[in-house]
Amino acid sequence: MLDREGFRPNVGIILLNARNEVFWGKRLRTHSWQFPQGGIKYGESPEQAMLRELHEEVGLRPEHVRILARTRDWLRYEVPDHFIRRDARGHYRGQKQIWFLLRLTGRDSDLDLRATDHPEFDAWRWNEYWVPLELVIEFKRDVYQMALNELARFLPRPNHTNRYLRGGMRAFHQHDEDDHAPSGLGGLQTTESDPGPSHLGNGSPAEA
Repeated sequence: MLDREGFRPNVGIILLNARNEVFWGKRLRTHSWQFPQGGIKYGESPEQAMLRELHEEVGLRPEHVRILARTRDWLRYEVPDHFIRRDARGHYRGQKQIWFLLRLTGRDSDLDLRATDHPEFDAWRWNEYWVPLELVIEFKRDVYQMALNELARFLPRPNHTNRYLRGGMRAFHQHDEDDHAPSGLGGLQTTESDPGPSHLGNGSPAEA
């Protein structure tokens, strides 16, 4: 389904955890990382398409997330000819996207890259909000920057749970099961206890 200008309607998803880190997925059998995204089917609204793609690509259902915001207008990128099938060249130009900002209300273990028989990602991790665009395929970078810029003002305050020790009332930040420490790849985040990459796993962020 293309518009008059040759752009396919599409949705993009920026999924936050409680510390405003974003889901960052490694495309299957590539070295590229990206946010979940997918096409809008005939008769679907952008929100309906987003919820379908959310489940197909990362295994989450509506009860696992809260919608915080969406971009006001379509954001477009053109796809270079050598990435376009021969039978589509001449009339297909690229994608136009509505981007959604979501908050994960479930747990890391709710994520499942094997929710369908055609997975999009083979690994994932939590990353700081301003993702390293050099890891994104080049023709998508401008749209990523525009979506992140527009949606940044809707970021909620990071949620850290304060608890008190009985002997002295000293506060500390209690991080939950998805606590992560910085790695050395462009600000990407990785789990301290994770010994190595998690391929097509359920709820386990991967090392690069």
